[in-house]
Amino acid sequence: MLLPKRVKYRRQFRGSMAGKATRGNKISNGEYGIVAMEPCWIKSNQIEAARIAMTRYIKRGGKVFIKIFPDKPVTQKPIGVRMGKGKGNLEYWVAVVKPGRVMFEISGVPEDVAREALRLATHKLPCKCKIVSRADLEGGDNSEN
Repeated sequence: MLLPKRVKYRRQFRGSMAGKATRGNKISNGEYGIVAMEPCWIKSNQIEAARIAMTRYIKRGGKVFIKIFPDKPVTQKPIGVRMGKGKGNLEYWVAVVKPGRVMFEISGVPEDVAREALRLATHKLPCKCKIVSRADLEGGDNSEN
């Protein structure tokens, strides 16, 4: 599973997921991708499950690009512990995803194979997603240049 090698502070605030993604909202490496439609936290094991689902389906062809990284620590206090006495222990790592963020990309396979592999991966993710192609996201602006 993905997690940072080291961090400056072990515990973070929860933060905000307001607004749309301004970075990482274009397909840069592959031909087809998965775009988030709603804000969510994606755990490192969900990213890994989606990656495995895609690579199993495309067998040995093509290449999968993961465009998100879980760099936010999430803490939890044990069950049955009263309030107070400080912040809980680190339980898992999440990637913060805003609407419009391209999370996974795939290239080197035919369109029908790519779309099916991405469809299988969307079932492993906790938010609503849509499958897009590079042409869909460019949508005529600067695609001729």
